[in-house]
Amino acid sequence: MSARSSAVGVLALQGDVREHLAALAEAGAVARPVRRPEELEQVDALVIPGGESTTISKLAETFDLLDPIRKRVGAGMPVYGSCAGMIMLATEVLDGRPDQQSFGGIEMTVRRNAFGRQVDSFEAPVEITGIPGPSFHAVFIRAPWVERVADGVEVLGRVTDGPAAGRIVAVRQGNAVATAFHPELTGDRRLHQWFVDLVGRAGESAR
Repeated sequence: MSARSSAVGVLALQGDVREHLAALAEAGAVARPVRRPEELEQVDALVIPGGESTTISKLAETFDLLDPIRKRVGAGMPVYGSCAGMIMLATEVLDGRPDQQSFGGIEMTVRRNAFGRQVDSFEAPVEITGIPGPSFHAVFIRAPWVERVADGVEVLGRVTDGPAAGRIVAVRQGNAVATAFHPELTGDRRLHQWFVDLVGRAGESAR
C-alpha cells in the first residue's frame, strides 16, 4: 500500500477531529473518522486528537475501543497523538484522574496540563528532528510535556525558549509518534505528511 492510498483513521470521540481529517486528506491519506471497533479494523493507522484526555479515556471504554486500540498499537499499527493524544499514548500519566486509562504505545511519563490552564495557552517555535524546513509554529493549549522517556524512545522536539525551555514536546517510539502541540491548527502540513509517509513505509514492510 502506498503512502497516498493509506487509510488513516482519526479517533472521533472528542476533540479536534475535523481538523486532523482535513490535514490528513491534504497529506494524501484516505482520512476516516473512527468511533467503533469495526471502523478501527478498516484503517492502517490512527490519529488521536487533542481534546480532554479523561473524556477520551471514558468514551473509549464506552464505545468498546480501549482494548482494540491497545491491541492494534501493541501490534505495531502506526499511531500519532497530539496534546491529549500524547497523554493517551503514555505508559504513565502524572496529574491525571485515578481512574484515567491510556492506550500506551510510548514508554514515557507525561505530565497532564503541564504548561498550565487554558489561559496559559501559547505559541512557540519547535524544530522536529527528521522534518526539514523552518521551525514549526507550535500551538500549545493546556498542553502536556514529557518528563521522562525510556530507552528506545526518540526525542524529536523540545521547547527552545521561555521558562519551559528544554521540555520535551515531541517523541517517537517505533511507529508511535506524539506531540504536545497541535499541528492540525495551522496550515503547516509537514508533520501530517511525515506521518502519512511513515504509514506508507510501515505498510510496505508488512507485505
